[in-house]
Amino acid sequence: MISERIKLLREQNNMTQSALARELGVTRSAVNAWEMGISVPSTSLVADVARFFHVSADYLLGIQQTSSLDVSGLNDKEIMLIHNLIEYFKSSKTGT
Repeated sequence: MISERIKLLREQNNMTQSALARELGVTRSAVNAWEMGISVPSTSLVADVARFFHVSADYLLGIQQTSSLDVSGLNDKEIMLIHNLIEYFKSSKTGT
């Protein structure tokens, strides 16, 4: 689970394994091993990855199936627009 989530987040952010490794202070081969499920990051690195991608450690570990968005710095109107977009996409998947 964590391997898939790290790879997905990295790709969604248009990052190479090398770029992510530099950000986290690890080797590219360590990131590759995480993504292939050969090894898992240490507890402190799970926290670093979560902070870097603005997700919870629970999300990375597959404990929580939803992700969260950091809306700090946005005003109420902007937050409502994001909420409405999310609801739109949810309803388009269910056909309602």
